[in-house]
Amino acid sequence: MKMTTITRSQPNIRKCVLTNERLTKTELLRVVKIAGQVELDLTGKREGRGAYIKADADIIRTAAKKNAFARSLRMKVDLEIYDELLKVVESDE
Repeated sequence: MKMTTITRSQPNIRKCVLTNERLTKTELLRVVKIAGQVELDLTGKREGRGAYIKADADIIRTAAKKNAFARSLRMKVDLEIYDELLKVVESDE
């Protein structure tokens, strides 16, 4: 089995919970579960179980319909978190 080493020059790649695309952390938004609550993590450094979604309004709307974070965070997720994500994406446009 071939082992690969990660160097600092390689980007941090994560997978979108809805599209399963592998993207860099700069192209994604992070949601984190801390002590039974789900919060938006704009810094990407908060402790807890994290899940990533592509920073695209259409993808976030589809994720809200499917409640895409529920499986990866292993809990029920309020739809308010998707509204927060939409505000962040729409403010960047």
